[in-house]
Amino acid sequence: MKLFHGLHFRNLYGDVTGGLTAAVVALPLAMAFGVASGAGPIAGIYGAIFVGFFAALFGGTPAQVSGPTGPMTVVMAAVLTQYLAMFPDDPAKGAAVAFTVVMLGGLLQIALGLLRVGRYIDYVPAPVISGFMSGIGVIIILLQLYPLLGYPVASSPIKAAAGLATLFAQPKAVVFAFGLATLAIVFFLPQRIARVVPAPLVALVVISLAVAVIDPGPAVALIGDIPSGFPKAHAPTITVALLPKILESAITLALLGAIDSLLTSLVADNITRTQHDSNRELIGQGIGNTIAGIFGGLPGAGATMRTVINVRSGGRTPLSGALHALVLLALVLGLGPLAAHIPHVVLAGILIKVGVDIIDWDYLKRLRSAPRVGLAIMSTVLLMTVFVDLITAVAVGMIIASFVFMKRMTDMQIASMRLVSRPEDEAPLSDDERALLRATGGRLLLFHLSGAISFSSAKELVRRASSVADVGVLVLDLTDVSAIDYTTSRAIEDIIVDALARKRAVHLCGLRTKVQNVLERDRVLRRVPPENVHKTRAAALEAAAAALKPGSGVATSDSGGN
Repeated sequence: MKLFHGLHFRNLYGDVTGGLTAAVVALPLAMAFGVASGAGPIAGIYGAIFVGFFAALFGGTPAQVSGPTGPMTVVMAAVLTQYLAMFPDDPAKGAAVAFTVVMLGGLLQIALGLLRVGRYIDYVPAPVISGFMSGIGVIIILLQLYPLLGYPVASSPIKAAAGLATLFAQPKAVVFAFGLATLAIVFFLPQRIARVVPAPLVALVVISLAVAVIDPGPAVALIGDIPSGFPKAHAPTITVALLPKILESAITLALLGAIDSLLTSLVADNITRTQHDSNRELIGQGIGNTIAGIFGGLPGAGATMRTVINVRSGGRTPLSGALHALVLLALVLGLGPLAAHIPHVVLAGILIKVGVDIIDWDYLKRLRSAPRVGLAIMSTVLLMTVFVDLITAVAVGMIIASFVFMKRMTDMQIASMRLVSRPEDEAPLSDDERALLRATGGRLLLFHLSGAISFSSAKELVRRASSVADVGVLVLDLTDVSAIDYTTSRAIEDIIVDALARKRAVHLCGLRTKVQNVLERDRVLRRVPPENVHKTRAAALEAAAAALKPGSGVATSDSGGN
């Protein structure tokens, strides 16, 4: 296995242009995410540098650009708030614990990759992902409306939503004016300009210059001085008493980062017509997040907009993502003092655009035609993401989706069941088999099953088999059954016991090896005489028809006992 997935130098020019362009886009976003997290703009830049560099080199999506994202920032803001509140007299320790969470989250991502869990992300249903991502977009918008209107960021989405009426009733006019100007640029900048200079960078430069020229004074808050130079490494800070909470927060970051990154990997695959390695991608993201935590950087993931811009600018290999990180490092080493003059309001406007872009508008546009169940799942996950928490939202969405899936599978399994007593009944029978059925005069009931019969359809099996009267022989046809579970084998036993209690002979046919092994393991076959277990449906029908002939007698005893 190659150390660096997809690395080559045949596309050097495209990788250089892609990396440079991605860095230009990433700079204002990284600063905005840093401010939004509460860790400061430099934490966002450090996150973009370290996650961007190491995830590019060791990840499994060659053209992907990684760094702080909206979802990861939302979680990091909650983590930082939680641990700062635990250490009100020592905020440095609270921050150290928060970045320890980032390190541990990265290590968990590495473990997920080594355990090859990446492929299972594909099983998360679309409505769950849609509601989850849309909920994160709503959170970003709710929180960033406050600095856009001149107020401190609310401590939670619930408090942000509760204060919206007051917020819009009393906006700070000067700040709001700059905020509206920022929104106008990021939403409506002509494409011919945006293709050359990304809208977030245009907004950052134009609004910062406007604030500097107009000089509104303290009415418009600036981000202030940020550290310059290479960051210092910090050892993990783990308190035994807090270990369960630290682990819980780390799991949240790890899972969210995995979902966020692999969704972006799918986007990159669609554009580049390549296939990513999901497990390697998790390892790369984990390495990046671990090192970002060591140096005080925000956690990150695959970033969709930066990845798309990188690819469209020519980036195709890990060199582009690594170069984007090195360019950011050069900028922070040389241009750090200039960042002190950037107003908070412009970063808020940029993030509101990010929040709007995260919302799954494509799904929302299809609401009229979308299945109601999918809409209900999406809405539930969205609301729980905003007003409860991210992991609970995804867990509840997965549970609901699982029940919906089981219901659909059960309906399909039930629809495939066939109770056949007349030759004209619908069933996959040959002409000879229909002739045998005709000869029984309706006194034989063939119960045809197919597919993988699960526990959810077991009760229906018993109900249907018991619903037909005036039958002398029951033939359970398992020819087309590929697999059964314990509950289903118990249901088959109940059918056999019920038939024997009604003085009916029972024949089984078409048992595949896996099915027969389960029935033998669960001692179900002891209920049926060995001569009544047949390899083929035709043999079972022939034996059953012979047993129904006048004077032949029908064996109904439970030969196997209890």
